[in-house]
Amino acid sequence: MPRTKSMSRAANGNGTIRKKTVMKNGKKYIYWEARCTVGYDPGTGKQIQRSISGKTQKEVAQKLKQMSLDVDNGTYQEPSNLTVKDWFEIWQKDYMGDVKASTKLLYSRNVDLYIVPNLGAVKLDSLTTPMIQKLYNQLTSENQESGKPLSPKTIKNIHGILHKALQQAVENGVIRVNPSDACKLPRVEKKDIQPLDDNQVSEFLKAVHGHPYEYLYKIALFTGIREGEVLGLTWECLDLDNGTLTIKQQLRREQHKDGQFYFSKPKNNKTRTLTLAPSVVKLFRLQKLEQNGKRLKAGKSWTEKDLVFSNEVGGFLSHRVIYRCFKELVKEIGTPSTRFHDLRHTYAVMAIQSGDDIKTVQENLGHATAAFTLDVYGHVTAQMKQASADRMEKKIQAVSGL
Repeated sequence: MPRTKSMSRAANGNGTIRKKTVMKNGKKYIYWEARCTVGYDPGTGKQIQRSISGKTQKEVAQKLKQMSLDVDNGTYQEPSNLTVKDWFEIWQKDYMGDVKASTKLLYSRNVDLYIVPNLGAVKLDSLTTPMIQKLYNQLTSENQESGKPLSPKTIKNIHGILHKALQQAVENGVIRVNPSDACKLPRVEKKDIQPLDDNQVSEFLKAVHGHPYEYLYKIALFTGIREGEVLGLTWECLDLDNGTLTIKQQLRREQHKDGQFYFSKPKNNKTRTLTLAPSVVKLFRLQKLEQNGKRLKAGKSWTEKDLVFSNEVGGFLSHRVIYRCFKELVKEIGTPSTRFHDLRHTYAVMAIQSGDDIKTVQENLGHATAAFTLDVYGHVTAQMKQASADRMEKKIQAVSGL
C-alpha cells in the first residue's frame, strides 16, 4: 500500500504536519498527519512521539496544539485501546474486592443488561457525556423496544455503577475526566413510609401472640433492626445482664439456586450497640427458653450455630419463611401492604414520638448520618412541633384566662 508525501510544514515548533496520500484497493485516500513529542523514555532518554491524523490540515493543527498544551501542562493522557466492555471486565475483576457478594451480583446484572449492550463497543477514551445521557433517556422512555421503562431509582443505580467504574479509570490515568459527572438523572420520588399506628401495633401484637416467630417479630418492632440483622443475631452479641445488643453482622443468602447462607457486615459497615428496654431483654430471655426446648427436642439432630433465631434444628432461618409468615399476620390485621421493613419505620416513629432525639434514633437505626434520619422521619418531628404548639396554646389560654 504505497504512501506519498505531497507537502509538509512546521507548526509553531510543536511538531510537523504532513499531507499524505495512500492507495487502497486502487483508490486514492488523502489525509493529514502530525507527530508530537509527549515525553522521554526514562531508560534510554529518547523522545516518545505520538501521531495525530485528520481529514484536514486545520483539524490536525488544532489537535496538535491541544496535545502540545496538554504536554506542557502535564495533563497529557496516553490514548487507550480499551473499550467500555474491556474496562468493566477489569474493574469487576480487580476493583471490587471489598464489595459485598450481593452488591457484586447487582452490579454485574446492571452491567450485563444495560451498560455493556449499549456502550460496550465504545472506546473508553471516546465515551462522552451525551452518549451516557442518551442511554439514560432511552432507558426511561416508554417507547424503548426492550420493554417497560426503567424506574428513576434503577437509572440512579446504573449511573452509580457507571460513575464508580469510570472514576476508577480516571484515578488509574486511563481517561482524563469522568464523562458521567455532568449527566442529568431523572428525579427519584421519595415514597412515603408506612409505619403502623398505635392501634395497628396493638392489633399486630395480639395477632403475633403464640406465633412460632412471636419473639422475632416483637424484637424487630421494638429495636428497629433490619431483617438480615435479626436473622444474623448470635447469643454472643447479647449482654442480657447489662441490657445491651451489638449489631455486627447480617445474614445473607447467595442469590442463585441452592445458594448458601453467609454472614456479612451490617449496612454501611457500621457496628453499633443498642441499649435495650427491659421488656426487650425479657423477650430475649423468653426466646432463649424456647430455643432450649427446641434443642432438647431435636437431640442429636441439633446443629449449634449460636443463632438467636434458628429453625427447628438450630440452622439458619430462611428470609422467605419469615416474610411469608409476616405477610399472613399483617393481612390478618387488615394491613396487607405492610412490609417487614415497616416494623423498622414503626420503631423509629415510636422512638421520636417518645422523645428520643434524632441523633440517638440515627445511631440505633445504624443510619450513616442524622441528616438521612431526619430526611426520612422529619414529618414526625414536624407533627411533634405542631402538637407542642397546640399544648402551649392551651397553657397560654389557661394562665391568661382568655
